[in-house]
Amino acid sequence: MIKKIIIIPIIFTLTACSHINSLIPPELSTAITVEATETFKELNALPKPRGPITVSVYSFRDQTGQYKPQANVSSFSTAVTQGATSILMQALSDSDWFLPVEREGLQNILTERKITRAANKNKEQVDLPPLTTAKILLEGGIISYDSNAKTGGFGAEYFGIGASELYREDIISVYMRAIDVRTGQVLISVSTSKKVLSTEVRAGFFRYVSFKRLAEAEAGYTSNEPMHLCVKQALEKAITELVKKGINKGVWRAQSSTV
Repeated sequence: MIKKIIIIPIIFTLTACSHINSLIPPELSTAITVEATETFKELNALPKPRGPITVSVYSFRDQTGQYKPQANVSSFSTAVTQGATSILMQALSDSDWFLPVEREGLQNILTERKITRAANKNKEQVDLPPLTTAKILLEGGIISYDSNAKTGGFGAEYFGIGASELYREDIISVYMRAIDVRTGQVLISVSTSKKVLSTEVRAGFFRYVSFKRLAEAEAGYTSNEPMHLCVKQALEKAITELVKKGINKGVWRAQSSTV
C-alpha cells in the first residue's frame, strides 16, 4: 500500500510535465492569416444559392456591458471584442449566400463621393453610379457574456511534490435577425452560443533536502481561447442557421431547389 501512495504524485507530476513543449517560452513570429474555423467550413458546406443576397449591417455591437474579470483589480477593458461588425462583414463576404454592402462607414463613402464630384467640377462631368441597395438588413448583437459558467480542476500533492490542472468556462451568446427592408418584417431570428475555455496546468516540488537546505521548483502554463475567434465562430454559426431557417421557411432558395 505504501508503494502505491508514493507513485500517485509522481504520476501527476509526469502528467503535468508531459506538456513540456508548452513550457518553453515562445519565440518571435511573423503575422499569419486566420485559419478557417470548423463553423466556417460548415457554412461553406451549405447548398449553393440561386444568387447572392444583398445585405447591409449598420452595427453589430457588444450589448453585454461586461468588463474583463480580474481579481482585486478594477478593469475597464471590455470582456468581448468591439469589432463584431467587421467580423460579421468578413464572414458574410466570404460566404456564397450574401453580398454585404458597406453601411458602418457610410458617412465616409458619402464624403468621398462629394470629394470626387468636387474634383471633377471643372473637368468633364462624371456621373457616379447610385449606391447599391440592400434587400435584407441584419440586426442583433452579442447579448450575453457569462463568466465562470463552469470551473473545476484536479490535483494531488505528497511530500512536497504536487501537480494540478484547473479549467474555467465562459459563455458568449449571439442573437441575429434578418429584416425585410421593404416592410420592416423580421423574417428570421437565430441565436447561438460559444464556450470560451481557459486552462491552467502546474507542477511543483518543495522539500527540505537537508538541514537548512530547501529545494523548490515550479513549472506551469495557461491556455486561453482568443475572444475574437470565439465571437467569429458564434457569428459564423448564426449565419449558417440563418441560411438553413431561410431555406426551410421559403425566404430564399438554394440552387438545387426545384420549387
